[in-house]
Amino acid sequence: MAEPALKTATASPEAIDRAHLSRMTFGDASLERELLQLFDRQCEVLLSRMDDADAGSVKVLAHTLKGSASGIGAWSVKDAALTLELAAATSRRGQALNELAAAVNAARAAAQAMLAG
Repeated sequence: MAEPALKTATASPEAIDRAHLSRMTFGDASLERELLQLFDRQCEVLLSRMDDADAGSVKVLAHTLKGSASGIGAWSVKDAALTLELAAATSRRGQALNELAAAVNAARAAAQAMLAG
């Protein structure tokens, strides 16, 4: 069986789509802050669990992160998580995990900046 092609995480002007986040929270700044804090913590936990997880667990963790990223408009994280979800049982898993980590780092930095500002 052929391995799925890896898609590089798409770059976006912003690591987090602020307009999407605002729509998802109905413009409630307090809810935006709460979601950004939850996303930041979830990224940390899920990425650390992926390091030593089996392929099935990596798929589930990547799927979970994909959903969370979609909720706040972290499109590069969503794309990279999908790539990892598809590559979890292949020889390209390491590359996909590295791409996800880079996308997550950018989104977490954006979230921290939004929380600080």
